[in-house]
Amino acid sequence: MQLGLVGLGKMGFNMRERLRAAGHDVVGYDRNPEVSDSASLADLVGKLDAPRAVWVMVPAGEATRQTVEQLGELLAEGDLVIDGGNSRYTDDKVNAELLAGKKIGYLDVGVSGGVWGKENGYGLMVGGDADLVERALPIFDALRPEGPREEGFAHAGKVGAGHYAKMVHNGIEYGLMQAYAEGYELLDAAHEVTDVPAVLKAWTRGTVVRSWLLDLLVKALDEDPGLAELTGYVEDSGEGRWTVEEAINHSVPAPVISAALFARFGSRQGDSPAMKAVAALRNQFGGHAVHKAGPTSGSGHVG
Repeated sequence: MQLGLVGLGKMGFNMRERLRAAGHDVVGYDRNPEVSDSASLADLVGKLDAPRAVWVMVPAGEATRQTVEQLGELLAEGDLVIDGGNSRYTDDKVNAELLAGKKIGYLDVGVSGGVWGKENGYGLMVGGDADLVERALPIFDALRPEGPREEGFAHAGKVGAGHYAKMVHNGIEYGLMQAYAEGYELLDAAHEVTDVPAVLKAWTRGTVVRSWLLDLLVKALDEDPGLAELTGYVEDSGEGRWTVEEAINHSVPAPVISAALFARFGSRQGDSPAMKAVAALRNQFGGHAVHKAGPTSGSGHVG
């Protein structure tokens, strides 16, 4: 299948490579000419055969809105736009209605997998009409992990459902990372425990707390024992806040996710081993930027 891909950053670039390895014809556009296959959005559209499909992987918010608007002017009836970025689900209805007026289809896709997706595949949550999902299924099948489709792909519902599901996914992620980080800090503070990395590594097989996130924390400690090269400053990319707002809107108690979000706010007011661990995890799975520690920064004991 032929696909236009707008945005060749950390994830978009790897998605292009995975799709090409699966035999798909991918034409990419990025403002960075070193990675782009096209000189402009118009050039990208001109290289695609009708009916066209264009996947957008640019930052959420204004950048995505402008890209969708421009594609609406460049594409034609019967074409399809897929937003695979971390857009807020409320933006999807606006984008879909804008394109529907031009008889252009729209799907929203929550994409999980970070910088590891090229090798492992991406978990996909899709919102939109079933016929459009079916049309794009060859692309989804190439991007998702190997194995049963239902274990790495879901048609979550109508427009907005894909990004809503990804929002909640990321809210859960906040809580899981915070729990691992607090456990790490407690082990680090206990004088009885002299080899914290060994304990965490022992948890990665056979225990009820084993997970890929735990594997990544162990990897981070292997690369930087004590996480001495990091500060405990941790950003939030939006989905955690939106998840808490939705919990309030629906009167759903979400104390763990809320506490994890507020812990990130607290990380910007000081330094802590727990927030160093969260920073390390975000860098490991998503390639997110970290704040490097200065020469006087350090951690507690890690044997």
